[in-house]
Amino acid sequence: MASKASSSGKAPARARASAQRQAEPHPALASVAKSGTGKVKVAVSDIDGILRGKYLHVDKFMGAAQPHPAGGFGFCDVVFGWDAQDQCYDNTTVTGWQHGFPDALARIDLDTARRVPWDNNVPFFLGEFVNADGSAYPVCPRQTLKRVLARAQKLGLQPMAGMEFEWFNFAETPQSWAGKRGVGPEPITPGMFGYSLLRMGDQRGFFNALMDEMAAFGVPIEGLHTETGPGVYEVAIAFSGALEAADRAILFKTGAKEIGKRFGIMPSFMAKWAQQYPGCSGHIHQSLSDGKKNLFFDARSDRAMSPLFESYLAGQIACLMEFAPMFWPTINSYKRLVDGFWAPVKPTWGIDNRTASFRVIAASAKSTRLETRCPGADVNPYLAMAAVIAAGLHGVEKGLKLTTAPIRGTNEGAENVPRAPRTLIETTTAFERSDIARDWFGDAFVDHFAATRRWEWRQWLDGVTDWELKRYFEII
Repeated sequence: MASKASSSGKAPARARASAQRQAEPHPALASVAKSGTGKVKVAVSDIDGILRGKYLHVDKFMGAAQPHPAGGFGFCDVVFGWDAQDQCYDNTTVTGWQHGFPDALARIDLDTARRVPWDNNVPFFLGEFVNADGSAYPVCPRQTLKRVLARAQKLGLQPMAGMEFEWFNFAETPQSWAGKRGVGPEPITPGMFGYSLLRMGDQRGFFNALMDEMAAFGVPIEGLHTETGPGVYEVAIAFSGALEAADRAILFKTGAKEIGKRFGIMPSFMAKWAQQYPGCSGHIHQSLSDGKKNLFFDARSDRAMSPLFESYLAGQIACLMEFAPMFWPTINSYKRLVDGFWAPVKPTWGIDNRTASFRVIAASAKSTRLETRCPGADVNPYLAMAAVIAAGLHGVEKGLKLTTAPIRGTNEGAENVPRAPRTLIETTTAFERSDIARDWFGDAFVDHFAATRRWEWRQWLDGVTDWELKRYFEII
């Protein structure tokens, strides 16, 4: 006897509908096909958060955009085997000369589809790396963040985030900067003039292009203003799911540089370019959702903080130093960590206190959130986002309690809290030894990322700086 569903014809109808949905191309593919474009731009993040990319012929792109196992395209794995200056590491095992730098498989994320307004609206997609069996490539930064988010999903939590960057802008080109041999860049405006409408007008074309073209690029800006320092701006990128927030952040950094070229401007997201000026931050705002409401807010609490929020914050306080290279990744990062120069230097928290590492913004059900103020603008957004969320979720998983009181003023109440290390090698050693880091990011990532930071430290040890020449050349 036929089942009721079969006899009614409903099951075959559902099967046909499902097959039809599977046969339909992703809307992004349909859009590319309809556009008549001959090329598509694709990009992936290297370990330092630099986008590496290429144009693909549209036919090649269409083949690469198919689901696994047919989809993906080859991308030389040297993007994880060299530093920001394309110097190959000699101390890594995942990739290196010993493997011959073969192609790794890059998979296109069709949900990242956008067009580049300043490049004739060419279609653009972000990718990530996978192994031959489709599993995540262990040292891919975007995949590292996705592993953290998958663990959040198992807890029934959806991390929401938004990033802010401060960065300096210079009247330089690659050629002029090379001619100066790395000394004496010219800021686009003089003086210390934060929140200045006047200075916004000095580069009105660039300022408006950032607002308008980034929005068209799928990187909506909530706020853009001048900061304290010559030629420095600050941007707040609109809040979203954490993966989208990291995508937007890395695209903003590259997009600002590309837009700047049109105006003869070179943006720099270096953490600290001059001793006498404040450094550049990469603040990360976060909350947790269950898909319906902000789980950080609790109207019954005197602080409007839920117990979940307190555990999340406690986790970040506990893990700050163990995860430090993921948000202080360069030699220069530590030049920003100077007392009295806005960058927080201790694992402290406070209620709406911008001198703390963790600023609790406890207000309404909509706006209650945590602002992690430790990271600099030189971060890889995927890794910084992975670090802060993993730290917070570690606190949630372990049920950590918020045992320290909020600081007041500038570190009042934090007199006995140890300050952050001042060197990359110190934080790298702590990261490499961290069982919590290995639990959240995996041994392969921890070992590889630590090796790349040790390489960075060795390059610094070998370098001879203009400071040394000025100090010793004549006198010694």
